Amino acid sequence: MDKVMSNKWLIALFVLPALLLTAILIFIPLALSGYYGLMDWDGIGAMKFIGLENYMNALQDGKFWDSAWHSFLLAIFSTLSLLLYLVIALILSSKIKGADLLRKIYLIPMLLSSVAIAQLWIKIYNPTNGMLNQILMAIGVEHPPAWLADTALVLYAIFVPILWQYAGFYILIYYAALKNIPESIIEAARIDGASPVQIALKIKLPLIMSVVKVTIVLAVVGSLKYFDLIYVMTGGGPNGASEVMASYMYKLAFSSNNFGYGSAIGFVLLIITLVVTFIVRKLTATKEEIQY
Repeated sequence: MDKVMSNKWLIALFVLPALLLTAILIFIPLALSGYYGLMDWDGIGAMKFIGLENYMNALQDGKFWDSAWHSFLLAIFSTLSLLLYLVIALILSSKIKGADLLRKIYLIPMLLSSVAIAQLWIKIYNPTNGMLNQILMAIGVEHPPAWLADTALVLYAIFVPILWQYAGFYILIYYAALKNIPESIIEAARIDGASPVQIALKIKLPLIMSVVKVTIVLAVVGSLKYFDLIYVMTGGGPNGASEVMASYMYKLAFSSNNFGYGSAIGFVLLIITLVVTFIVRKLTATKEEIQY
């Protein structure tokens, strides 16, 4: 085994298939996206080189920056929701009755497709016979809002099913990290007189902080490139009130047949995501981690 690990040619041979696959599926499409952004192209006919014009237009495009702001809002809400998921995971890991059943219930949204979730919540938000407005009218609200048609509410209305969709994913990650903490550490804290809240805040949370940091990065990156549920529920409407960067890029490239500009928007989205990811990792970085 030592001879194999010391042979650079063998190591390169083992790594080469993964590198080729990564290049074909990730790096080459990214490079092509940046290249197409330099063109005036409808996606079918001949391409015309126009230099950085598409990228300059993107930087001056108010609709793009509106969609970017919506994506950043989703990232903020997704990051804040991690606190709720962490609290739920802490409760589930505390040996409460029915924890196994609750854990399975929280995972149900992960088993559904985004299209199914979108259709479900469209029915819930229906202004005339939707469950939400029926409840509001039952408690005395005479004129409940049209959730998906109100430009002031639609974005936040969509955030709810998005956060609900991924709740089980993050709860499961936190739950697995918490169950990995040696029981002897928790037992020692109880013997010393620590309360459940003190154990959660001063022992469990510091021990899983590395996992929390990873989930923050996942939540931010996933939010910036989110597309499917928003596109199915509203298509970015009404009047662009729920448009995000990915849906705006899709409309430009495939609905407006402006493939060059859409590719430029996609490449700018990549750059923004990389920069934000770098900043988040720097903000959450620590010099040392607790070992147990």
